Amino acid sequence: MTGDEVLRPQSLMLSFLGDQVLGRDVCVYSGSVIDVFGRAGVGEQATRSTLTRMVGRGLLRRQREGRRMYFGLTGRSEAVLRDGEQRIWEEGAVNRQWDGTWTLLGFSLPESWQRQRHDLRARLTWSGFGPLYGGLWIAPGETDVSGLVAELGLSAHVKIFRAHADAGMDIGAMIEETWGLAELAARHEAFAVRWQPWETAEPAADEALALRLRLSTEWLQVVRRDPRLPVKHLPDDWPAAQAERTFRTVYTRLTPLAQEAADRLLDLVPVRPPL
Repeated sequence: MTGDEVLRPQSLMLSFLGDQVLGRDVCVYSGSVIDVFGRAGVGEQATRSTLTRMVGRGLLRRQREGRRMYFGLTGRSEAVLRDGEQRIWEEGAVNRQWDGTWTLLGFSLPESWQRQRHDLRARLTWSGFGPLYGGLWIAPGETDVSGLVAELGLSAHVKIFRAHADAGMDIGAMIEETWGLAELAARHEAFAVRWQPWETAEPAADEALALRLRLSTEWLQVVRRDPRLPVKHLPDDWPAAQAERTFRTVYTRLTPLAQEAADRLLDLVPVRPPL
């Protein structure tokens, strides 16, 4: 019933770790991960490769216990997971609290800096910005991107301001011109259509664990690509609220069964301090 949404194994892995490891000071056995991911449609080799790559990127740490290898969080992966947790459960998909503030970011890069320009635009889009004009981008609220600008080595080429629109400004039209509203709406609508059947369906416990993993991963992808535009300036039929209701309803419905399966299937050990 979930359609053909393709989810990257690393995205699934982060959701799995957020659900089962974050905040518990435990490591999880690789065989347990392979078992759960197999139920979610990810093969053993892809799961092992994902674990290895995430260790290499500083997102996981290994801990050997006898002949078994366990994996735990690093400071970096914990920060990523906390950010995702906040995005889903605290900020949500509907921005009803906007105070009229915008963050404006202007940049001017040498013509030859095509890669830097591409990287900056990609990171700004991920952070909720849209292109007001070529070198002037805008995001609702007070969005702090000084860190990512510094990380890209572009601080000397970027200027960031807070602003309010003039009283005569048509904010709804500006939003329509700056962000692809049709594409944003389609993501929310597609999510709701895929997951609404599970508001009433009765999965088995093992299936519920895999379903909740996919549900969390898909929803985080939807909200991370949504700039949380002020709802009062969006079309009346904006679908984000319905999609969020579907997510919360299905998540709540799946959780008791999913946790029952996790308690039975997952081999967890306490984190050992480094020697």
